Amino acid sequence: MSEFDTSHVKNIVLLGHAGSGKTSLAECMLFEAGVITRKGSITEHNTIGDYHELEQQRGNSIFSKLLHAKWRGYKINIIDTPGYDDFSGEVIAALRVADTGVMLLNASMGVEVGTDIIWEYTEKFKTPMIFAVNKLDELDADFERTVREAKLHFGNKVTVVQYPLQTGDGFHEIIDVLRMTMYQFKDAGGKPEKLPIPDSEKEKAELLHKELIEAVAGNDELLMEQYFEKGELNEDEIKSGLRSAMIHHDLFPLFCLSAQKNMGSGRLMGFIDNVCPSANEMPAQLTKLGEKLKCDASGPACIFIYKTISEPHVGDLSFFKVYSGTIKSGMELENETTGVNEKLAQLFLVEGNKRTAINELVAGDIGATLKLKNTHTNNTLHIRGKNYELPAIEFPAPNMTVAIEPTKKGEEEKLSIALHQLKEEDPTLKVEVSTELKQTLIHCQGDMHLAVAKWKIEHNHKLEVKFQKPKIPYRETIRKMADSNYRHKKQSGGSGQFGEVYLRIEPWVEGMPEPQGLNVRGRDTHDLEWGGKLVFYNCIVGGAIDTRFLPAILKGVMEKMHNGPLTGSYARDIRVCVYDGKMHPVDSNDISFKIAGLQAFRQAFQLADPQILEPIYHVEALCPDDITGAVMGDLQTRRAIVEGIDTEGNFQKIIARVPQIEMDGYSSSLRSITQGRAKFRSSFLEYSPVTFELQRRLIDEHSKTTKEELG
Repeated sequence: MSEFDTSHVKNIVLLGHAGSGKTSLAECMLFEAGVITRKGSITEHNTIGDYHELEQQRGNSIFSKLLHAKWRGYKINIIDTPGYDDFSGEVIAALRVADTGVMLLNASMGVEVGTDIIWEYTEKFKTPMIFAVNKLDELDADFERTVREAKLHFGNKVTVVQYPLQTGDGFHEIIDVLRMTMYQFKDAGGKPEKLPIPDSEKEKAELLHKELIEAVAGNDELLMEQYFEKGELNEDEIKSGLRSAMIHHDLFPLFCLSAQKNMGSGRLMGFIDNVCPSANEMPAQLTKLGEKLKCDASGPACIFIYKTISEPHVGDLSFFKVYSGTIKSGMELENETTGVNEKLAQLFLVEGNKRTAINELVAGDIGATLKLKNTHTNNTLHIRGKNYELPAIEFPAPNMTVAIEPTKKGEEEKLSIALHQLKEEDPTLKVEVSTELKQTLIHCQGDMHLAVAKWKIEHNHKLEVKFQKPKIPYRETIRKMADSNYRHKKQSGGSGQFGEVYLRIEPWVEGMPEPQGLNVRGRDTHDLEWGGKLVFYNCIVGGAIDTRFLPAILKGVMEKMHNGPLTGSYARDIRVCVYDGKMHPVDSNDISFKIAGLQAFRQAFQLADPQILEPIYHVEALCPDDITGAVMGDLQTRRAIVEGIDTEGNFQKIIARVPQIEMDGYSSSLRSITQGRAKFRSSFLEYSPVTFELQRRLIDEHSKTTKEELG
């Protein structure tokens, strides 16, 4: 039987900008709960959370970590997350299974850009939230400014529950306006002494206490009536109102901390177990079919895989949340996505890189299991006879693309295996083998994300790789009409080859009139897999070419459109009319007319004012107001056309059209010029003509490369 029932399991996720102290707070919580006997530190590389070699090298979290603490009859599952936007997938996955978020604010820095970015995800999930102002012991800590910024960014739902008597070196006392008590800490932190609020602070504390009660009562009609009737609410009534308001995302209590000195973490944990909702108090999960799945240990077993990691010599470790029922080791569940039955041979509680085998987990709890061969992140597993499928985590689209190849020839298969493993562990990393560009591409979130992928390939798979700029998928088209003909004739003993084709090509646009001066006998429209169309007309009269040869002519045209005449790029949006030709009763065949069609099309293309098109991306750069000018200036050096400036939350949003070739290195550049205070989104928009100078350069480069290859 499980040690904790569903109502005594609390799932929290630690959130915040990089350097806000999430891992240090997790360490405090484990220490306070007696899970560890010595509190580790980031500088000494000995925390339970940041155990990975790469994290210790870089000095910051890269992966989310599952931890847990037993605290006053409750089990608190703690997910520590990274703070950089490059690793937002880790944050989103953790938010998907958490029931409360703890957002840390650095008292020296106020609300940072990472906080704003993460807040967008919490709003999407409607996660109950706590704010914790950390690092109040630092010399430049400013509690009042941090609270003002929090209210400015996140609204007046941010409600002070605690404030410091002093900040900086003198930070030893926290005044709690919920309990109307002062907590005084020794220099070493830990358990505080409870003291009356000093007379000098009573007026301020009572004002904040009143604001807290009014905020709680304002979200509950019954509590509002009791407040009007009595002029006060007791602690239990306040806690009940806080829980309800948090569940509905109507109130965000704010606490004080120094995780470095272990001051305030115990009180925060007490609030988590006393007030924060457990999974069965949150709204029921909805399946993809709209069915409500109640968080009940006696219900049908159902789990959701939110994260997968690969451990050397062990295999894949799948992290999951139990959304319904009781999961026992040895149980078989059906994967709704694949239809395969999976045996949960072992269940584990996880503490960083340590695992403890257990026999069962109840609804609401989080754990891990090993070696699910046909199960991946975002899969739902359930007992047979049910068709539960929980909504998948929506991971952010990539912002950066590079080409990758092994430094040594012959290791392509080894690289393929390594990239497959990376995709399994990290759904925000996409791998594409481009037949068009003849490159293997990695689509990722940014430079740091890419650096982590490279480290894993080199260290876990013992494979040296190099990154290159991805080639640009240009397109070719034409701007005017042109006619051409080509005769293919070959005689080498026996049957020869003969085919002659006359054709006209024109730029194709939707709704254009039928060909002028030609007798249209048939038309085929081909939607090209690379975008655009080829419209092919049969305008032959008098039987000059037998209709059985038209597919061969089309095949020749299509072959050249696969390998455009200018740069070898795909051609698009062209209308081809075959209107005359000649054939031989013996020597004409499909290959003859294919060659004739290809060469006639190639010649006509060069006469039709050919144009190279480049991919244009829609870019939205979000940044604070004071650096908008710098961001716009950088975009304009990239041939960007700025289409407007809007606002999004507390950001200025610069909307621009940018050629794909100019987006190379943009992630690094934006981080550099804004000190990490901005982010961007990009998506393919359209193809647009390149400049004359760029077209000439691209043609010359292709010609040179072709000559070298022929050699």
